[in-house]
Formats: sequence, structure tokens, C-alpha cells
Amino acid sequence: MAERAPVPADIVSRLGAIFERLPQCVERDAWTGVAWKVRQATVAHVFGGEDGLVRISFRGEPDEVEAFEHLGPPYFKADWGSNVVGLVLDERTDWDELAELLTDSYCIQAPESLATLVSRPERQET
Repeated sequence: MAERAPVPADIVSRLGAIFERLPQCVERDAWTGVAWKVRQATVAHVFGGEDGLVRISFRGEPDEVEAFEHLGPPYFKADWGSNVVGLVLDERTDWDELAELLTDSYCIQAPESLATLVSRPERQET
């Protein structure tokens, strides 16, 4: 069995900077990689794959889940959980977009009393 790729410290640090501004969002070691949780709910999980790629999974709104299913790489819909999506992190990652997606994930997972404390951009109706 192939070894999982390590998650580079600079990626964990960059992700930590996104999560540290979210109320009660804490970093935890995961079964592999690192996870961020609000209370007991996982907001995101970054991990290395046996293919050498580093991925992050998080929660998405129903329209995002559908889009991630159809976009293809670097996006993906996870095989676990109905609203778990993610993307491969590499030199092409749009960190501003990722910060928005992770903020949305936090708001999905957090109790309403915490989620309402977070500033989110207005969603455009299509």
C-alpha cells in the first residue's frame, strides 16, 4: 500500500489563518492530516492522498455539491456524506475562492448562534 502524501506545513498554516477568524473553530489532528472543527462538527479536513496529491474536503450548499460533481478536477464530490465536497490543493488554487468556500462550510456546520457572527458575501441569484 502506498504512503499518503504529507500535508505541507505552509498549507496547514495558510488554512489556519482562514479558520482562526471563525468563532470557536479549532484545529485538530485527524486520522490523517489536519481537521478544523466547530464544537464537534468537522468544518474541513486537509489530507494527503496515496497518489501524492493534497486535498481538502468541506461541506457545501446543495447547489455547490451539484456543481462540484460536474466540474471535475480539481473539484470533487466525496463518496461520504451528502454535502461533502472538496478540491485538490496545488499551485493553481484560488485561495480567495477557497476562503469563501471554507467560510460557507463553517456556517453550515456551526450552531446558528455562531454562524450569524460571520460576515459572508451576498449570494447572487441565478
